Amino acid sequence: MSKKSIVQTIVNRNVERQLVREFLMKNTKKSGFGGLEIRRTPAGTDVTVHAERPGMVIGRKGKIINDLQSRLSQEFELYNPKLKVEEVKKPVLNAQVMAEKIAASLERGWYHRRACHSAAQNIMDAGARGVIVTVAGKLTGSRNRTEKYIRGHVKYCGETALQHMDKGYSVAVKKLGTIGVTVQIMRPGTKLPHEITIFSEEELKVQAAQEEIEGADAQ
Repeated sequence: MSKKSIVQTIVNRNVERQLVREFLMKNTKKSGFGGLEIRRTPAGTDVTVHAERPGMVIGRKGKIINDLQSRLSQEFELYNPKLKVEEVKKPVLNAQVMAEKIAASLERGWYHRRACHSAAQNIMDAGARGVIVTVAGKLTGSRNRTEKYIRGHVKYCGETALQHMDKGYSVAVKKLGTIGVTVQIMRPGTKLPHEITIFSEEELKVQAAQEEIEGADAQ
């Protein structure tokens, strides 16, 4: 396989992944869509939807999930797709779920500052290390503008941001126009590269002694 065909295959798969994501987001919106995983195996393609309310994805006697799986097979070039659903354990720490909730609040008439401040505080109270809530569009007047609400410790770019910041995006449709909502959450317990621990000699000796005891117990 040539280099060009390999690159084209990667591009096509990423486009396909995005189209599948948009399709499932649209058709599982009321369930609290929280993310998507696609894993290719020799037996087929495993598509896992993370949702706040899995029952609304499954439907009565599995009707909804069976219909979605059938449509995935017919409308997308996925090899033998198998659709699964998993519950989001902590919705308040899922960036996609929170972006959807903020967008829904804006559509119901909440003032954007109230909605964003409330969501950011709830995320921090749940244990997140940091959060950025960004809203962009016609917030109050005829001109577009962007506002950010930041709490805690966050990273904006680079490999650290890609590894440790969970990102979600949604859109609120209002009379004045659309408002884009982006939520980025630094996960609880994240240890950043610059955060190091310095041990004293006594602490190192105690740690070494504990490791020897654990090793002896294991044998």
